[in-house]
Amino acid sequence: MPSLERLHSFAICLLMAALLGACASQQPPPPAPSPPSQKAKPSVNEVRRNNVAYFLKRAEQALRKGHLTKPAGASAYDYYLNVQKLDPGNRKAQTGIQTIVVTYVERAREALRRRAFTEVGGLLQRAEMLAPGNPLVAEVRTQLVHERGRAQLDLPQGEAIGLPAAGLRARSENLVTQLRQVAQRIRREQLRVIIVTGNDAEGRWVYQQLREAVPGYRVRGDIKIGSPARLLLINPSGGVQ
Repeated sequence: MPSLERLHSFAICLLMAALLGACASQQPPPPAPSPPSQKAKPSVNEVRRNNVAYFLKRAEQALRKGHLTKPAGASAYDYYLNVQKLDPGNRKAQTGIQTIVVTYVERAREALRRRAFTEVGGLLQRAEMLAPGNPLVAEVRTQLVHERGRAQLDLPQGEAIGLPAAGLRARSENLVTQLRQVAQRIRREQLRVIIVTGNDAEGRWVYQQLREAVPGYRVRGDIKIGSPARLLLINPSGGVQ
């Protein structure tokens, strides 16, 4: 028969096993996994600020590329307008538009120094559309009127033959044909010619067409920078053709 000590030890083991089982059954269940956190949606103000920053960046890029008011929808001016719609009174947009206006005015001043009067008028018109009543535009426009008056006074009297601006820029065949016909008349009537164009390069091209139309004949004339582009035919004897 088993001894009392063995029975006692066996009883103790059974008691411990029972206690361990009870402790294990009383342990709390593992916590349930927490649901994934959802990122909060940006507020309306945050979206507006992000859009303003985006359009300002695109405007600066367009300025560096020289895209002032063209192409439509992708110019610096268009991007600044988008900024002003989102944030009326935005200082950076106001300064940017002013920069575009000043750029056009400076280009107009340069064209005025070259006496390219048609180009000056076009540049001032663009600037004025962006900033009506701008004093810089008004100043250069006054200078334009003055210089045009001086150009008219500097020219002698003569029969004016207009040169189409588009044909002159494109060096069109129709204009070449017109110049050849005029050259024949210059030689036939022994006329002197004043070539009035927006810049020296155009004037030299016109003179070259006249010379090539009458080989061996010396076309007497001069080139003046002015607007509108035209030929002035002058009779050396003093009569107007």
